[in-house]
Amino acid sequence: MVVLTGSGLTVEKVVKVARFNEKVKLHPAAVERINKCREMLEKKVKAKETMYGVNTGIGEFSEVVLSDAQVKDFQKYLIYNHAAGIGDPAPIEYVRGAMLGRINVHAHGNSGVRIEITQTLVDLLNKGVTPYVCQKGSVGACGDLAPMSQIALLMMGEGQAYYKEKLMPAKEAMDKARIPVPGLKARDGLATINGSNVLTAMSAIFLYDADRWLKQAEIAASMSLEALKANMKPYTRLLHEVRGFKGAIRSAESINKIVSGGDLKEGRVKCKVQDAYSMRSTPQVIGAAHDALAYAKSQVEIELNGVGDNPIFFPEKDLQISGANFQGSPVSVPMDMAGYCITMVSILSERRMNRLNNPALSVGLPAFLTKGAGMFSGLMLSQYTADMQITEQKLLSTPASIMSIPAAADQEDFVSMGMNTAIKNFQILDNANGILGIEFMAAAQALDFRKSEYSFGKGTQKAKDVIRKYVEFLDIDRPLYKDHTTMKELVRSGEILDEVEKTVGRLEKY
Repeated sequence: MVVLTGSGLTVEKVVKVARFNEKVKLHPAAVERINKCREMLEKKVKAKETMYGVNTGIGEFSEVVLSDAQVKDFQKYLIYNHAAGIGDPAPIEYVRGAMLGRINVHAHGNSGVRIEITQTLVDLLNKGVTPYVCQKGSVGACGDLAPMSQIALLMMGEGQAYYKEKLMPAKEAMDKARIPVPGLKARDGLATINGSNVLTAMSAIFLYDADRWLKQAEIAASMSLEALKANMKPYTRLLHEVRGFKGAIRSAESINKIVSGGDLKEGRVKCKVQDAYSMRSTPQVIGAAHDALAYAKSQVEIELNGVGDNPIFFPEKDLQISGANFQGSPVSVPMDMAGYCITMVSILSERRMNRLNNPALSVGLPAFLTKGAGMFSGLMLSQYTADMQITEQKLLSTPASIMSIPAAADQEDFVSMGMNTAIKNFQILDNANGILGIEFMAAAQALDFRKSEYSFGKGTQKAKDVIRKYVEFLDIDRPLYKDHTTMKELVRSGEILDEVEKTVGRLEKY
């Protein structure tokens, strides 16, 4: 069970709850903080103190002070107005991650929300009720208002929700799960929606998957290096330590683990004095991606454990401050970098695959990895498929965080577009799975041609064995679309990584 205190929420815990349905609970101290803050807010409401989004309008209407009667209904209409997304639903794990992040914001006791609202979010997670949320609509500035508002609709028993894998009216789902509808009172609606929780949850899940993908990129690289009779001296730990980048040290160590025990690593295979960059600089390139993802993870975890809200209340000082702690830029900027680093490593993968295919570069492998060149084309077209996906990755790698379009009559005149970052990162990763799958397939084909010449590292051999469970050696040409798709799904599943780590131990990490 994940106990939420306002601190200590990690990327890994988000995945446990969002993807693997681990239960959550609020720490008693968090409950106390939430109640204390709510008491302060209610005193200020009674005193008619002007508070943004409580007894004023929002955005361009922030100077409009509401009457007592309007305060009562304002939260409902706020949620109605902002539930303005469009298109396909977000995956359930994204929505669960967003709810988890919002609970952790409330746990600080700076949001002024009623405990009934926060506890309802807890109950939704624990009882498997997930709001239906359109993925598109947020500009990642005043929080992810559109998708979060579809979550907030459930606080009124409205909207739609999934329960036991079926989509139904939210009230029906909540009744089946025996979750009371708390209703919305002053501040409750805005306190539920005013943070970048969807893009942050998506970013956390992406980082978890991207780290596993980078480890698989190192396995694929190891297979290709062994097939291409690479000089392994550039993977010496000392070489990377003297420069000092942690990611490069980590990557070199991982690849050394994978190829250990093989003839190439043991110096029993003749190799060139110096290889091409796509072979020789793999630790520096994948290492740079490791370092970028480590930084992005640090920023995402700050956001997961911070108070992203507006206004923010400080009960111990009897103070409320309206600011911009909902702004998504601190997450979208490093996540743009994380996305294009996956593209960068995908390009490196394709370059190694090219060397496996090209008889002028493959150190004696048959052209396009086929025994019947001319009659057969082998993996020639696999490279085309990889190249198409890389082009799409490149198009998606333009940072969204520089794409601001002003809104709300220029009151909200700079926005992060962080949701665009989060969405396109998953598209980049989807393509990356396909590209890496093709390198895996080519490397396995090449190693089958080499297996009579020398033995491979333990990790390399295990990876090839896993691949051969799903894709046969290409003896004569066949339609490859099934193999490509199978390999893409194999990479997505992480089975190759899991089996290699069982064989050689966990690959290096911070």
